Parts: sequence; structure tokens; C-alpha cells
Amino acid sequence: MTDALTRALSQRDWLLADGATGTNLFNMGLQSGDAPEFWNEDEPDKIRALYRGAVDAGSDLFLTNSFGANASRLKLHDAGHRAYELSKLAAELGREIADASGREVIVAGSVGPTGEIMGAAGSLSHERAVEMFEETANGLKDGGADVLWVETISAPEEYMAAAEAFANAGMPWCGTMSFDTAGRTMMGMTSAGMVKMVEELPNPPIGFGANCGVGASDLLRTVLGFVAQGTERPIIAKGNAGIPKYHEGHIHYDGTPALMAEYALMARNSGARIIGGCCGTMPNHLSAMRAALETHEPGPRPTLEQITETLGGFSSESDGTDGEGPTRERKNKRRRTS
Repeated sequence: MTDALTRALSQRDWLLADGATGTNLFNMGLQSGDAPEFWNEDEPDKIRALYRGAVDAGSDLFLTNSFGANASRLKLHDAGHRAYELSKLAAELGREIADASGREVIVAGSVGPTGEIMGAAGSLSHERAVEMFEETANGLKDGGADVLWVETISAPEEYMAAAEAFANAGMPWCGTMSFDTAGRTMMGMTSAGMVKMVEELPNPPIGFGANCGVGASDLLRTVLGFVAQGTERPIIAKGNAGIPKYHEGHIHYDGTPALMAEYALMARNSGARIIGGCCGTMPNHLSAMRAALETHEPGPRPTLEQITETLGGFSSESDGTDGEGPTRERKNKRRRTS
């Protein structure tokens, strides 16, 4: 049988993904530093509300609350042995909400980075990374996820390890990287480099793209970089809702629903077929994005000037493909705060 995401993509020109996980959970009372995955067990109604918020806003798919559900990240909370269990719970709650929606909604099992460094500069071996990703993947699979979705990846080695793990689990998958450093990922990957890597994988994803990063403008510049390589694989765009600003002890994103509606239209016109939001993106943003996509015909591919005029300036002059930007691995990785 064809998997749910491939089937949906064959029937629709675009799909609306979900928005932020962390931002929504912080608004529900999650404290900074706490592992949100524990809420799959301790606060299941809040996780149901997270999922339902995306579905009610019109999302065709949503990601599970399992971004940090791997042995490495959970070890920081003395729960490294619970990766499978917490991943399975995340997917079970998602399956419940999707099945009750009255329409086909895809449950995408979120798989975040391990938080460790791979390659010559790090201590995480390929074999151990595959093992950890496979444990999370099996939990999501057994919990009822339709597709696996690795996200916010910086290192190509980690992306490739996830691909191998997902093949071992026998699950279809998608995968995004975060291009947050002068047009590159923190570990130096360019948009062109990602396309080349994806197409050479023994187990390529259904779709690939970018999430998080700096702002919507930068993300769309990266999407244009994917398109320039001539790829025919569905492209994913999940940009942040504006720029984060610290106010009264909390991080707020300044992107309005109207801005995110413009972003959604520009993402589609840029070549993305799966369009959603990342940090700061709330249900009201998603509703505006859905309405815009449904009521506006596709237009021409936007220029860089049109993107900045509409969504704001780029964070750097470089798009990462001109020899500028980072090329060496950095020693730290940060947890997504969406």
C-alpha cells in the first residue's frame, strides 16, 4: 500500500503542516529545561490539545511530541532508557487525535537530533547514532505514526544515520535541516549540498527541506536554493513566525498571522509543497496560512528582493553557496525551542 503522505501528495498540490511544539507547550505551562516528552505520560490532555490545535486550524499533518525522545537527550533527565516508551506514547496520542478528526490527517513522528557531535570532531559513532534513531523510530511506528520526520538537523552524518535507522524500521520518512548560519547549517551544509546528499541516499526521503533557522526570509532563500538544483522531490518549508524577542521573561516571536499567510504563499510559489511553521507558529497563524493557500492562485517564483520586501531582510548577505559561511564543525548544538 502507498503510505499516507505519498498518497496525499499525489492528490494535492500542497499540504499544510503544523506549527510550533515548544512555543505552544510553554504557553501551557512547560518550564524551560523540562523535557516536553514527559508530558506524553504526565499531561496527555495538554498534548492532545497541542495536536488538536493544529488539526482544528487546518493542518493536513502534525508532528508528534517526540523531538527529544532519544537516549542521548533523555539521559540528561535520567530517562535514557525510556526513548521507545515516550516515543510510542507521543504517536498513540497523535493517532487518537488524527483518527477523531473526521478527515485524513497524517501523524508525523518527530525525530530531533541526538545533541551529540558526529564525525572526526565528535564522539558519537555512526553505529550508535543509528541505534538511537532506530529505537525512537520503532516507538513511533508502534504508536501509529504514518511517517517519520527528522528535523532541525545540522550535520549530514546525523541525517544519513537517521535515514539508515528509518530503513531498518521499515518506515517512510521526511527530513529537514536548519540553515541558521550564513545560509548554511551550523555544521556547514549548504542547500545545494543537502540536495546532493538526499539524492545519493540508499533510502531517500519522500520529501526534504528546511525548518527553524533564523526567519522566514532566510528559509525561503534556502528553498530557492533547493529548487535551483533541479530536484523533483517534494520540498518542505517550516519557517519561524518572525524573529524572537525577549519580553518580560519570555521569548516572543513577532510574526503576525498576516505575515505568515504571506510566507505560506511565497513558500508555495518558491517551490515548497509541504508548508508549515516552526518556532512561534500558533494555531491562529496556521488558520491564516490555510485560508491564504486556499483562496490565492499560485503565482510566479518570488525574487529575493520580493521576499525581503514582504517578509523582512535576510540575516546575512550570503546564501551559503558562495564560499562564505561556516565550513568547520562547531562543538555545540542547541535544542530547538519552538
